[in-house]
Amino acid sequence: MTTQYYTASSIDGFIADSDNSLSWLFQFSEPSGMEDEYPRFIAEVGAMAMGSTTYEWVAEHTGFLSEPSKWEYAVPTWVFSSRELPRVDGPDIRFVSGDVAVVHNEMQRVADGLNIWLVGGGDLVGQFHDQGLLDEVIIGMASVMLGSGAPLLPRRIVTPPLQLLDAKAYGADFVMLRYAVRKTSET
Repeated sequence: MTTQYYTASSIDGFIADSDNSLSWLFQFSEPSGMEDEYPRFIAEVGAMAMGSTTYEWVAEHTGFLSEPSKWEYAVPTWVFSSRELPRVDGPDIRFVSGDVAVVHNEMQRVADGLNIWLVGGGDLVGQFHDQGLLDEVIIGMASVMLGSGAPLLPRRIVTPPLQLLDAKAYGADFVMLRYAVRKTSET
């Protein structure tokens, strides 16, 4: 079981622009060969977590609050928020707040040996990293510079540095980067 942050980013390290928009990402068509990346990834996911901003973005862009069948995830999802968010009957969405380590234990139990996907945002993922719970960072890096916006992972990760596991270019606009998060006890 691996806890993974899987996301898209601009070259300069932003997952959303300063208006919290992903329109910069949706300008790209899926490059040849990349169509299997996400299905392969999601098939190994047994639980996921996201922050309130990500949840609200998904709600706005899919319309699942009005039509629950538009919720596209088949695994239990924990939404971290310190405020009340709109809820919907049907999908297994659990609203939580507080220490990510406590919730992570429950997520591991429910995932039953499958991976945990940290959808975002970057600050939530940073909290998992701070607790030593983040194992991998998988980034689909797009060939744009946003200049500002929501940072990929607003944490200093310097010593030990991340370990590059894989890098693969897709077309002229994307590269998938997969990193292991080295624990401080590793050499």
